[in-house]
Amino acid sequence: MPSSGIIESFFLIFTGAALLATVALYTRQPVLVAYIAVGCLLGPHGFKLVSDARLLAEIAEFGIIFLLFLVGLDLPPNKLKHMAGKTLLTALGSTGVFFMVGFSIMFAFGFSLGEAVVTGIAVTFSSTIIGIKLLPTTVLHHRHIGEIVISLLLIQDLLAISALLILAGYGDAATSALSGLGTVLLALPLVSLVAFAGVRYFLLPLIKRFDAFHEFIFLLALGWCLGIASLAAFAGLSLEIGAFIAGVALATSPIAQYIAENLRPLRDFFLVLFFFSVGAELNIGLLMNVLLPTVLLTAALIVVKPGVFAFLLTHQGETKNTSWEVGFRLGQASEFSLLLSYVAISASLLGTEAAHIIQGATVLTLVISSYLVIFRYPSPIALSAKLRRD
Repeated sequence: MPSSGIIESFFLIFTGAALLATVALYTRQPVLVAYIAVGCLLGPHGFKLVSDARLLAEIAEFGIIFLLFLVGLDLPPNKLKHMAGKTLLTALGSTGVFFMVGFSIMFAFGFSLGEAVVTGIAVTFSSTIIGIKLLPTTVLHHRHIGEIVISLLLIQDLLAISALLILAGYGDAATSALSGLGTVLLALPLVSLVAFAGVRYFLLPLIKRFDAFHEFIFLLALGWCLGIASLAAFAGLSLEIGAFIAGVALATSPIAQYIAENLRPLRDFFLVLFFFSVGAELNIGLLMNVLLPTVLLTAALIVVKPGVFAFLLTHQGETKNTSWEVGFRLGQASEFSLLLSYVAISASLLGTEAAHIIQGATVLTLVISSYLVIFRYPSPIALSAKLRRD
């Protein structure tokens, strides 16, 4: 039955996601793969149960806005400065190698220079969701491996956001690249200034006065996110950029951690919506037409990423075992790879075939990398009882 209403669509999306997530957990798969699979099954290239193009675009837009707000909320400048340390060199060095891998494969298959560059950028990042979800809680908070993984992911997140800012500057097809970049350079500082001033002189006094009313804090955070996002769009940027700025500005406040924790269920809600929209846009028939570059890109990332991380970390003084474990835990593409491909398509920088290569390789690396980790290292979903750690 075609569904035209949002209630019917949400019923299908979340019921389907729950069913496939159950299968994913039984088979030790990351649940975001289940969300993408639901999109493939129910979307316009599957059973067409959720096929309204406008609705799918709005679902993806809302998902990206709130995901970037929460990413910003977890990236206070002092946290990044404290955790970066010597992992900065590893993060930057690995970024250069991974970029060349993605760029070279796409260029060799005859894709345009712009598409090769976007692909190279997209595959440089590792998955924050997989990296953190497969770390046992004790390792995440109390062991050196957890510190290295989180440090590298934080730096990569910052690089990914920078790439999104640049791509979003080219989002209006009617403007030239120069004027698009000029808009970003002019409007970005102004919106940031308003956001940081708003937190200091407006939000914090309100939070201090009414902090006992938890639902008010929740509504204030959401209103703040959408308000700065709308301001950024009015200034010529994008809603997504504004949402990220709103999150970073709020991250400097003492109550940021409390807000982030209380918004995590909302983050999970929009994670489902975003990854569903990614799956809905995947055309399996078209993906079969670009299967060879997709498989080659997947194989290259799975082989190269752990080795590069291990090599760089070993030369910075880490033990061989620690370096390889970090490498395998970060040996996949990222949810930011999917996000970058979505933004690049909107900005007319990426063709449909190139986007499917990025998205297909990302999903495959998420699956393969997860199995490599849960077979070899401690994780909450390890197949072996000896390796399973909560």
